[in-house]
Amino acid sequence: MLTAKGLATRERIVDAAAVEIRERGISAVTLDGIGQRSRTGKSQLFHYFPDGKEQLLLAVAEREAERVLEDQEPQLGQLASWDAWQDWRDVLVERYRRQGVHCPLGVLITEIGRHTPAAQAVTDKLLTQWQQRLQAGIEEMQAAGEIRADVDSTRAAGALMAAIQGGVAILMSSGSAQHLEYALDLCLDYLRVKTS
Repeated sequence: MLTAKGLATRERIVDAAAVEIRERGISAVTLDGIGQRSRTGKSQLFHYFPDGKEQLLLAVAEREAERVLEDQEPQLGQLASWDAWQDWRDVLVERYRRQGVHCPLGVLITEIGRHTPAAQAVTDKLLTQWQQRLQAGIEEMQAAGEIRADVDSTRAAGALMAAIQGGVAILMSSGSAQHLEYALDLCLDYLRVKTS
């Protein structure tokens, strides 16, 4: 069991590794670079991550996955009105615009997630939880009569996820959040359509 100081040191190492990955890319990250950024020596790195870089990458993947969902709260958990959906959309776009090429989602999916099966499992868990929260919001709006009953909530939530992923990928390569905005707006417009 780690002490409070030990937990803080471990967290500092994970945060430093995440920043290194965001800034340099996973292939250029070294334990020396992480140690320098976190102000820890190799003995400390191996104390907290005895299995080395793979174990540290998994800890980074878990932290980045938490950050992706945390960055959308409380809006993601309150998708019960069109104003709430618009607030969620605005928060999401602004956070990704501000993070630019250094966003946790991009790092998780394009950098960490494809390097280890454990990290892929973390990514899959994140995407599943995220989609389930969107689906719950859609179903709540259907129950309130704000979204047509014939809209498949699973497919609609999946389409929203794909729209976000695509928009973030373009943002990371171009620096522009415009496509993310377009994709989200189109998905929300689809959900708003009512039968006459």
